[in-house]
Amino acid sequence: MLVTVAKLPYGSAMHEGDYYVYIVASRSRTLYIGVTGNLHKRVFEHRRKVFAGFSADYNCNRLVWFEGFVHASSAIAREKQLKRWTRAKKIALIEKTNLTWEDLSEGWYTPEQLDPNRPEKAGPSTSAAFAASAQDDSLLDSNQECRSGEDKRR
Repeated sequence: MLVTVAKLPYGSAMHEGDYYVYIVASRSRTLYIGVTGNLHKRVFEHRRKVFAGFSADYNCNRLVWFEGFVHASSAIAREKQLKRWTRAKKIALIEKTNLTWEDLSEGWYTPEQLDPNRPEKAGPSTSAAFAASAQDDSLLDSNQECRSGEDKRR
């Protein structure tokens, strides 16, 4: 089952067992495609540059597109598919639902969580506050279906 989602408040419609293919971009529209079982945590890691590599080097930290999947194998297959696409096709995918390349994760984190001087352990990737925040900020019941939103950049 494929689930596509648009901009959601932190914690909304993100359930254990869900897998996501996502595209993060820099302000200059350099693209990075990835797959994860925890979209909020992974975007946080991109925003804080927790891991060295391409997305950190090119400041790819703005979530511009994502799709949700029930099965990890489906998400991985989709990620591989998108990585084979031309840049033009990726941009068309993003702009189909995010014409202005808005950061879909805007509002997911507090300025304090994104502070590069703050220890990583205090961020959402490992803190109990992160889990509590997800419950507090959830605007959708777990029974509601997520809709809309596809890639916005390719």
